Amino acid sequence: MSLYGTAVRKPVSTALVFVAIVIFGLFSLSRLSVDLLPEIETNTIMVMTAYPGASASDIEMNVSKPLENVLNSVSDLKHITSQSRENISIVTLEFNYGIDIDVATNDVRDKLDMVESSLPDDVENPIIFKFGTDDIPILILSVTAEESTNALYKILDDKVSNPLARISGVGAVSISGTPIRELQVYCDPYKLEAYGQTIEGISTIIAQENRNTPGGSVDIGSNTYSLRVQGEFTDAKQMLDLVIGSQNGKNVYLRDVARVEDSIEERAQETFNNGTKGGMIVIQKQSGANSVNIAKKVHQELPEIQASLPSDVKLDVIMDTSTNILNTIDSLKETIMITFIIVMLVVFVFLGRWRATFIIILTIPISLIASFAYLLASGNTLNIISLSSLSIAIGMVVDDAIVVLENVTTHIERGSQPKQAAVHATNEVAISVIASTLTMLAVFLPLTMVTGMAGILFKQLGWIVSIIMIVSTVGALTLTPMLCSQLLRQQPEKGKLYRMFFTPIEKGLNALDRSYGRFLNWAVRHRKTVIVGATLIFIGSMMLIPVIKTEFFPTQDNARIGITIELPIGTRQDITRELALDIDKKFREKYPEILISNFTEGTADTDRTVCAS
Repeated sequence: MSLYGTAVRKPVSTALVFVAIVIFGLFSLSRLSVDLLPEIETNTIMVMTAYPGASASDIEMNVSKPLENVLNSVSDLKHITSQSRENISIVTLEFNYGIDIDVATNDVRDKLDMVESSLPDDVENPIIFKFGTDDIPILILSVTAEESTNALYKILDDKVSNPLARISGVGAVSISGTPIRELQVYCDPYKLEAYGQTIEGISTIIAQENRNTPGGSVDIGSNTYSLRVQGEFTDAKQMLDLVIGSQNGKNVYLRDVARVEDSIEERAQETFNNGTKGGMIVIQKQSGANSVNIAKKVHQELPEIQASLPSDVKLDVIMDTSTNILNTIDSLKETIMITFIIVMLVVFVFLGRWRATFIIILTIPISLIASFAYLLASGNTLNIISLSSLSIAIGMVVDDAIVVLENVTTHIERGSQPKQAAVHATNEVAISVIASTLTMLAVFLPLTMVTGMAGILFKQLGWIVSIIMIVSTVGALTLTPMLCSQLLRQQPEKGKLYRMFFTPIEKGLNALDRSYGRFLNWAVRHRKTVIVGATLIFIGSMMLIPVIKTEFFPTQDNARIGITIELPIGTRQDITRELALDIDKKFREKYPEILISNFTEGTADTDRTVCAS
């Protein structure tokens, strides 16, 4: 017994199989994460090392060159480059595609441990960055403060960063560009000489005293308590009372030789929001987490967090990628629904039977829903590529079913019983249907073998369309003949309403058939003309390829505009600040539609990077 014969003979079993496919597909859909793009991990690692106060030439000689020399021996390294700027060194490593980037990151970290001791003392620890879609911030918040500027970093760390980091799915919360409180000690050189003290000695004593010391534990009753000696300085007065030495049997205090100011750390970069000094909070997700759900939870927490902050500290959302994701996905969903409706209308108009239309339309959602099971099993997300794949496939899934249904309808109209017609008609076109599907698979399956960045994007497209085509073919050879045997009957005498609606359509289709017949006859009689014309069209199309512009991703309107301004090397930071504030003010005055403006000014700084591993 053939596959389609069994399906017709056992309609309940056939229906249950496809119901199970739909249920499993819908279950998979409910578990899928939503993102803009498939998960992408590039083959690039960046090592950023800060050396405050160093010139570009010093950076190159003392930092970039030693790092390049040791990182050159990392396995599977394809290319290495370095950039040396004031205060910072950036070494970029490009690896061969297909390697495990996490393993490569560990190799880079091991090499850095080997060279770290040979770098200058003032060089900060190298920071390793790897780039992927999971590292793209899902939310960026702006922070402004007026009276709480000095304590802003501590406030954000305690009352914003920690609560947000506890949200399920949040991978990292980074505070960027925010002033950090700093107790600054200014020593009087004459008093230092008079009391016999040195700056190095005072620095050592301050470092020893400015720390909390564990004090063990103590048992009280049935409980054990940990002890800790609080030694960290909380204000300038505590530091002034610090004993730094003795002279003539008397203690020498820090206030005797220096003054202490409660200020903020001098920073290479500063952030301004709507012209007010502040900072940014960058929120990144965990690998595989649902960006839309995380953004929704963050928005739910923000009112409570805002209420816990001082009245002058304000939070605003600069960037929310979930909005763009939802807009893009909603647009694709709308496209799929419109396509579905158009296909349904076209099928109904051409076949002229609502039962036949129902059978065809039923195959579309079953085939599309089956692809969600693949997405869940392969660990992919619901994104612009997967939804575009559905949009591409929706027009192809009905082809096989239409071929089968049309042949079954022809047999029934000739007088065959529905069950007999379903089996014999399907048997006649089965080879053609399978061959048609194999042709489509020959186009899309090779996409699953593409490597590199294109492979990351198009592999999902190839698998989804291939799976949908296979399911639609199986459905055309089993579900469609089973439904035809149960639903289709010989067409009764056509009613007045039917003749009024479909007679013009039939006349139009018949006229189209006659026109096509005349054109086909002409083409057969003028073979050389047809071949030459097709060749010229093909060559002309190929000649247009160099003229067409190319880009990796199409330009999107995400309601944001970015501007980069570079001033001559050596320009003072206060001049840069005034210029940026002036430009920002003019933009906001000229364009009142601007909701929020944010800029960072200064020199290169690791604090500005938001895609950290």
